Amino acid sequence: MEHFTLLLAIVIVTALVFDFTNGFHDTANAMATTISTGALKPKTAVAMSAVLNLVGAFLSVEVAKTISGGLINESGIRTEVIFAALVGAIIWNLFTWLLGLPSSSSHALFGGLIGATLMSVGTSGVNGGVVITKVLIPALAAPLVAGLAAMLATRLTYRVSARTDEKATAKGFRAGQIASAGLVSLAHGTNDAQKTMGVITLALVTGGVLSPGSNPPLWVIVSAGTAIALGTYLGGWRIIKTMGTGLTDLRPQQGFAAQTSAATVILASSHLGFSLSTTQSCSGAVMGAGLGRKGGVVRWSTATRMFIAWGLTLPAAGLVAAGAEFLTGHGTWGVTVVAILLVAVSGAIWLASRRRPVDHTHVTGADVVPVNVGVDIAASGPTVAGLASVDAATAGLTTTIPGPVALPIPPAVAGESARTATV
Repeated sequence: MEHFTLLLAIVIVTALVFDFTNGFHDTANAMATTISTGALKPKTAVAMSAVLNLVGAFLSVEVAKTISGGLINESGIRTEVIFAALVGAIIWNLFTWLLGLPSSSSHALFGGLIGATLMSVGTSGVNGGVVITKVLIPALAAPLVAGLAAMLATRLTYRVSARTDEKATAKGFRAGQIASAGLVSLAHGTNDAQKTMGVITLALVTGGVLSPGSNPPLWVIVSAGTAIALGTYLGGWRIIKTMGTGLTDLRPQQGFAAQTSAATVILASSHLGFSLSTTQSCSGAVMGAGLGRKGGVVRWSTATRMFIAWGLTLPAAGLVAAGAEFLTGHGTWGVTVVAILLVAVSGAIWLASRRRPVDHTHVTGADVVPVNVGVDIAASGPTVAGLASVDAATAGLTTTIPGPVALPIPPAVAGESARTATV
């Protein structure tokens, strides 16, 4: 451990921060449909997902090896490059979380690594073949495959349950949803937690602590799994709301089909070492399930915003990382400036999120404004001023009871003193 420098420690901590943001950013992948259909309560769902994410982190290291030894060339890469890459990924994750857009944490990390490497050593530092075969092609194929599988699975489940009691069927599929959501969480751990393991392993190689081609040490696996589990438990409620109710209206049969299809795609890709986006797989499955039900619809305005975010993720994170690498290339003061900027931008995004907070209490329905009714009786003529307003986000309805309304004053009390009562 004689090569374990302060800079390397900073990079490892930053990688775990990214892993934490990955956890709360991508919780929606596993649990949004389960929460939206009422199969599990929100906090119960994210707690279960956190535990299974941690377990999944120990099941495989194939994706970690793809990142640490395949995506970019380890030789000639400085530790500062990895730091800059993580900065780009974290800022993009937080920005899309603020907007409630389920973008890909994986592609944010890949974009950051590619952008920082290109700024540092040029095109020779990036393995173009790996980027195409194990990043870009899976990125295009995963949502299509998961969506098609979910659409067919949804139609099959409705056909199989067509002659059964609807309430009993819904109850059974909710139970199935819990199992399939657990499978997605497990799959998420096998894929996404390993990305941070790969980055930390790459940093250890560039810092001279590990030899090139090494597998992640046990402490790296434990720390990465713990970080993503903690982020998952906090829950990315903004994205859960978008995934659960923003794309389509899901019933238990659809939720079960979507989660099972997504889990199958993610687990298969983890086994093959394809570092695909779990976000895109799950989003594609949700849309496929929406189209699979007769009369089901997909809200294409929300889907379009999501597609745009997917397309921007790689280049946007890459540009931020390239800028960060430009500064870190100037030495210690550059690294310090980048670290300060990361903290400042992250704090600003968090403060912006507090203006319209979203938590577990309202991720499945519209916010309701309390109804206030005022009654004012005065000597000059009692009036009732009432105003009731209900904001239904899904229907856009506003009902107003206007006032004032004059009330006649009985002769017996006409001479009494003015008094005011409020209800």
